Amino acid sequence: MRYCIIGSGGREHAISWRLLSDGSAEEVYVLPGNGGIADEFRVNLKIDDFAGMAKFCSEKKIDMVVVGPEVPLSAGITDYLMERGIRTFGPSKRAAMLEGSKLFAKKIMRAYGVPTGDYREFDSRDGLLRHIDSAKVFPMVIKLDGLAAGKGVGIPESREDARAFVDSMVRDGMRVFVEEYIEGEEASVLGICDGDTVLPLVAAQDHKRIFDDDRGPNTGGMGAYAPAPVMTDEILERVRCEVLVPTIEGMKKEGVPFRGILYAGVIVKGDDLRVLEFNARFGDPETQVILPLLENRLGDLFNAAVDGTLAKCTMRFSRKSAITVVMASGGYPGE
Repeated sequence: MRYCIIGSGGREHAISWRLLSDGSAEEVYVLPGNGGIADEFRVNLKIDDFAGMAKFCSEKKIDMVVVGPEVPLSAGITDYLMERGIRTFGPSKRAAMLEGSKLFAKKIMRAYGVPTGDYREFDSRDGLLRHIDSAKVFPMVIKLDGLAAGKGVGIPESREDARAFVDSMVRDGMRVFVEEYIEGEEASVLGICDGDTVLPLVAAQDHKRIFDDDRGPNTGGMGAYAPAPVMTDEILERVRCEVLVPTIEGMKKEGVPFRGILYAGVIVKGDDLRVLEFNARFGDPETQVILPLLENRLGDLFNAAVDGTLAKCTMRFSRKSAITVVMASGGYPGE
């Protein structure tokens, strides 16, 4: 099969490597790709050039497109390509709202009994600042509603830090909410979905804070490892039953079946398990540590998800461990 992977990060490189190394693909093109991809397989198109993508896929006789980043998913790339007969792995525009709107995700969780923290929505900076000024307990969790490349969450530890986050990130008219601060250990649980069935992948743990000891502002992820020790087999089964399955079933009831990767960012403390956020695609850098442990052919899973036959699949993972560390330019994430 010929694949086209949309994106430019380490995640897309890992997906390409896996498809080629496990025999799923004869050729893999990456659009636009990065310096780690051979020049002849990099496609010089922007990820918002949907017409250009469709034309390229037609000319190269691409059998399947796999969408990496959240922005084209939220813009409707899957819908656009599927309407033109190009098989595409990734959720529809409406289903990608689970990531594109944190408030939409919160409402789905509340409606279908998925455990998550309490929250309060604000529709003005002034209202948010008044809440901050009257708050008695810190740290406080402040979340922007839309896509923010992994940097739309602030966890200020003081009133001054909270005001500084609002000053730098929140414009009047933005949808924003304050969420209950939940202590515990985080893990990333990704499930591959076909609209009816969801199969969890091995759990990973990524580290978002820029500095050691979980200090500094959030980033898109500074590194990850898998499997995550906090995510025992028992807890992973709870995530499947209490988080992934009710979310997939809820989306189907809402008339928005979810096909693709549902990524649950969960936090665990003792027997308490809650969801911090959903993403609608492979995580970066989690993908770089999950795929090397996968023993299935990745292409078989992609095809089963698109065809609606995941119920016939059984996931298999190596008992080894994997780790990745991110090198970022000076000043990241602020500059």
